[in-house]
Amino acid sequence: MISQIILLVTSFLIGGVFLAAISNLILLRFSTSLGIRNKNDVTIRWSNESKPSLGGVSFFVVFIFATIAHLILFYDENIFHNSSYHLEFTGLFLAGSIAFLMGLADDAYNTKPLIKLAVQIMCGVIFVMTGTLISIFSNHTLNVVFTVLWVIVIMNSLNMLDNMDGITGTTVFFILLSCLFGHWLINGINSDVWTLILVAVIGAILGFLKYNIHPSKLFMGDAGSQFIGLFVAFFGVKCLWNASVVSGASSWIDIVFVLVAFTPAAADTLTVVINRLKKGKSPMVGGKDHTTHHLVYAGYNDKQVWYVFLTIGFFATLLTIVSFLFLVNNVIYPIFFFVFYFVIVFFLLYRNTIKYPVKK
Repeated sequence: MISQIILLVTSFLIGGVFLAAISNLILLRFSTSLGIRNKNDVTIRWSNESKPSLGGVSFFVVFIFATIAHLILFYDENIFHNSSYHLEFTGLFLAGSIAFLMGLADDAYNTKPLIKLAVQIMCGVIFVMTGTLISIFSNHTLNVVFTVLWVIVIMNSLNMLDNMDGITGTTVFFILLSCLFGHWLINGINSDVWTLILVAVIGAILGFLKYNIHPSKLFMGDAGSQFIGLFVAFFGVKCLWNASVVSGASSWIDIVFVLVAFTPAAADTLTVVINRLKKGKSPMVGGKDHTTHHLVYAGYNDKQVWYVFLTIGFFATLLTIVSFLFLVNNVIYPIFFFVFYFVIVFFLLYRNTIKYPVKK
């Protein structure tokens, strides 16, 4: 049984890496102008060099092929019809497809912000209607609103973080790794659809990072950031927000899991929002004022900034796994101390933005 699980998980992981690498190689070969945005506008993108923003297409390609592979391998367990989780998976598939198409349209036509927001709200509503719901409040309406807001925030947060080589891909890799280990520690090591889809997309991230780590050859683009943001939001709900529901612990402990696992993205987004609001600027407008940029202003080069976020993400995943180990052993209170990791990282990154302001 264990050997079968290892074989399936390894196959989906390697398949995800290989398919993503091949997809990105093909996109690089055939895209001279397709997917290149802001060619004469370097206000938002850190790199002054125009490169294809099609890397994220491989995420969706791997997701589709992983779904098809699961349908073929487990034909008796139709994930769209007669499985116990068919509604949840249908919601992920439908919302993920919509997010990807919206991002693709944005890469091609610079979609208006209100249209993007409307699509993100639609994705959140689809989650709620198909049973993917954050259950932190006793009031159902509050849970619904909070779930939709969660989807919007994560999709925009990862989109905003996609401003320097390798940062978003690395951050997502560690978040999904936290979700995978959380899923296993709560439900036991298995090869269910959530495990196989997760490892396939984790493989896609690794295949993408081969071309995205500095010096990058291509960017993720909105097609990638919107789909992967939606994907991360789903598994954040599935594996982190509702961990206490499975274990029977207090629902407020879920906040710790989310803050720790999402430390790199959460700290950057919170820092940017605070700094922009203080200056009377909109948090939703792109700019070179992220924590990644301020680290460069402090004297780090692009590769060193990536190492910083690699380290933050690694320890975030490590602490999340330790938190889950405490949870499954019914040792609850030490978990709350791990929130200090988020607080410390946020404080250090925020202080750096004050000490080394944006260069004109």
